[in-house]
Amino acid sequence: MDLTRWQAPSPERPRRVTILGSTGSVGQSTVDLIGRHPDRFRVEALVAGRSVEHLADQARRLKARLAVVADPARYQDLKEALAGAGIEAAAGPEAVLEAAGRPAEWVMAAIVGYAGLAPTLVAARRGAMVALANKEALVCAGQLLLEAIEGSGGVLLPVDSEHNAIFQVFEPGQRAAVDRLILTASGGPFRNWSLADMATATPEQALAHPNWDMGAKISIDSATMMNKGLELIEAQLLFGLPGEQVDIVVHPQSVIHSMVAYQDGSVLAQLGTPDMRVPISHALGWPARMESPAARLDFHALAALTFERPDSGRFPALRLAREALVTGGAAPIILNAANEAAVAAFLARRIGFLDIARIVEDVIDGWDGAGRPVAGLQDVHAVDVEARVRAEAACENRRLSV
Repeated sequence: MDLTRWQAPSPERPRRVTILGSTGSVGQSTVDLIGRHPDRFRVEALVAGRSVEHLADQARRLKARLAVVADPARYQDLKEALAGAGIEAAAGPEAVLEAAGRPAEWVMAAIVGYAGLAPTLVAARRGAMVALANKEALVCAGQLLLEAIEGSGGVLLPVDSEHNAIFQVFEPGQRAAVDRLILTASGGPFRNWSLADMATATPEQALAHPNWDMGAKISIDSATMMNKGLELIEAQLLFGLPGEQVDIVVHPQSVIHSMVAYQDGSVLAQLGTPDMRVPISHALGWPARMESPAARLDFHALAALTFERPDSGRFPALRLAREALVTGGAAPIILNAANEAAVAAFLARRIGFLDIARIVEDVIDGWDGAGRPVAGLQDVHAVDVEARVRAEAACENRRLSV
């Protein structure tokens, strides 16, 4: 990777940034870090879904040039909230894409789910530093995104704590010497629950992650361990290793965020407290490091670090993701879309917790030719839409059969 094009942010050369998904969990942490270093950053644009009041407050505090709300019905509310601030207001899907295309050197891609794919591609195609917190963009259109980055001369900086950890200890030029990548998983709130107990789990219980403070969709994915399945696919694409060289280990303390095992027997790990401001600050200051307010590890007070094999019987999402990776083609897109639909249905109390993985499996199993290649973004979109329709039908069937 050529680092000569990229300079670390400094008071002499502030970095211009855009945050896609500024009011979500990752977006808020990014706003917090930028607010602590106002002399190093200039905010080009902030993008949110519907949270107008929160977005307007962020835009005023960071003196953003542009604030965008994805819901066009909330444009007038945003305009009124920004009255007199001198900040441009916009709304709607096209405005989100326009914000991603603005001349920011660094773009945080933190819009949750498939909705974040198109604006992430826009930022990648213009040669930005893309800090990727949206794993679905890689899962659904990994080759398109990587080709866009390579073609534009941009750079992809992983923000997921696991992939950021690997990025920090993956030695440049040593890919051939890597034995395996080891993704760590907390195990989520149901790590020790029986299948019978998980069958009656409520959304509130599934959202109660023991270590991390995350948004609703990501928290449910952690409870099913689908997040680790998606991260498996993401790791294979980011680091160019076959899926069989990517392992998953349950590490309940969330201190070791992931590891790289080399052929000489060395294992390099990145450790830190479970605070997303650690990987975000790494990406925000890259290629240098910047201070973050995250608590420091106290090794004298640290409890024992433990590791377990993931239980694919209780958490079938891991198996489904690995199978989708092997199948290739449209399979990862189907996996992601069906999961997003099923998670939404669970949060709406229309299906049970264990139904999430069952619905994903039903949709994939019923798809004729899931491994066929996907030609471009239009094909990706078509598969995504159809998979959601099928998943929605499967959710309704399960609801009616209860």
